[in-house]
This record gives sequence, structure tokens and C-alpha cells, in this order.
Amino acid sequence: MSQPIHVVDAFTSAPFRGNPAAVCLLDAPAEAPWMQQVAAEMNLSETAFVHPAGPPGTCGLRWFTPTTEVPLCGHATLAAAHTLWAEGWLPQESPARFETASGLLTAQRHGGKIELDLPALPVEPAPLPAALTAALQDLQPVASGRSGAHWLVQLATAADVRAFRPDHAALRPLLPELLIVTAAGQGDPEPAPDIVSRVFGPAIGIDEDPVTGAAHCILAPWCSERLGKEILLAHQASARGGELEVELRGPRVLLRGSAVTVLRGALTPQAAAG
Repeated sequence: MSQPIHVVDAFTSAPFRGNPAAVCLLDAPAEAPWMQQVAAEMNLSETAFVHPAGPPGTCGLRWFTPTTEVPLCGHATLAAAHTLWAEGWLPQESPARFETASGLLTAQRHGGKIELDLPALPVEPAPLPAALTAALQDLQPVASGRSGAHWLVQLATAADVRAFRPDHAALRPLLPELLIVTAAGQGDPEPAPDIVSRVFGPAIGIDEDPVTGAAHCILAPWCSERLGKEILLAHQASARGGELEVELRGPRVLLRGSAVTVLRGALTPQAAAG
């Protein structure tokens, strides 16, 4: 049998913006080597694999970049929830529940958008390693910190974030996971976002990610404390661009955004068989 697979642009309401994710709808769990091959073939920042699990409305969910499996991906989770509703796997009014490596994640409708309930990932302020500082060349951080294997660098202005031109080859051996470069959004055109960011993951096969839900699980506690706001408007300033509403709620982060399906297709029986 052929295997349904869709491409969904997440954190945007218009095709060809936001972050594209592939969503593969499975009848049962699949083997990791096959999922990695499919993700490499799709060559998007993440491919989500979804299958029924447990009570009605609950699915297993795993995410793969073109080179590796990741423990959390916001935009592909939003794309997966959108696809379950769009393809009739879930009633429109029912929340989506996902069993993942990061625990139980949920998605529900919220005022015309999709709201994801994800874990907040606190940042420990820390100086950048000397090698990473050198690789960032002329970048002038005003603050920095670490969240697990991810580094966060705060710059003075949103213009500095947009102007950054990273050397991906130099960064690749220095970054176990993501580099998040951010600044407050003052000075941007109205309506000005509270947060402007860019996200880089050359070590996991993503030189620059268009819009990154997991990064905003890190940005939420960092920026909420510094800006004194629990609900933040965020813009990721990649070439495609994307918008999110970010709400810090204790140990959780609510991310809200839109999604649009741009491709419906299927793996051939030969490819679906692995």
C-alpha cells in the first residue's frame, strides 16, 4: 500500500512562508531507520511521523531532521495536528494528544489558530565558549545562556539579528543542537513583535531553520522575565519568516499559530515498504 504524506507550512497562514514540515500518517509505529530515510528524502527541517496510540484522539509522534531524530519540534507538531483535523483523522472540535519523547503534548483550536502546549525550557545565563565566540566573528552579544545543548545569544537590536551572517561550517562542530540569536522587537514595523529571532542548527542538518517552535520554548522564559510580559508576539526573521504568539504559563509554554497544507501525496508501495 502507498503511504500518505503531506507538506504543511507551519506558523503562517499563507503558502510558501513559515516552516514547511512533512507529515507522514501511519497505521502503526515504524522502524527508525526507515523514518530517517524518509526524512532525508523529504529534505525539510523536520518530518513528523504520526500513528494511533492509546485512547481515541491520542497519537504517537516522532520527529526527524534529514540527519537525526530530535526530542522536540514545535512546527512539525503544529503541522501534525493541522493534518489530523484536515484529513479527518480527528473531529475538528477534538484536541490532539501526542505521546512523544518530550512527554504528552496537546494541540487544540484557539481563536482560528492552533495552540500547542509544550514544556518551557529554562536558560541558565552563561558566557559563550571562546571557540564559539570566535566563530560568531563580529557579533556583539549583550547576554548569553544555555538550555541543555542549545545556546542562546541576545543582541542589542532586531536589526543586528537580521544582519547576522553566520559561517555554518565554522559553527557545525561547536553546536550540539541549536544556536538561537534574538533581540527585542522594538524598531520593527507595526505591529512590532516583542521578540525577533533566528535559529541555526548546522550540526543536526539545518543551517537555518525558518520558524522554530522548540526555540520559543527557550525564548519564552528568557524573554518573559526580561520584558515583564507573559504573552509575547514573536517573529522569526528567516528568509521565509513566520509569526507566533507565545504565552509562558508556569512550566509550560503555549504556542499559537496557523498552518496551511501545500502538498498532499503518498510514498509509493516500494518506498512505503522500506
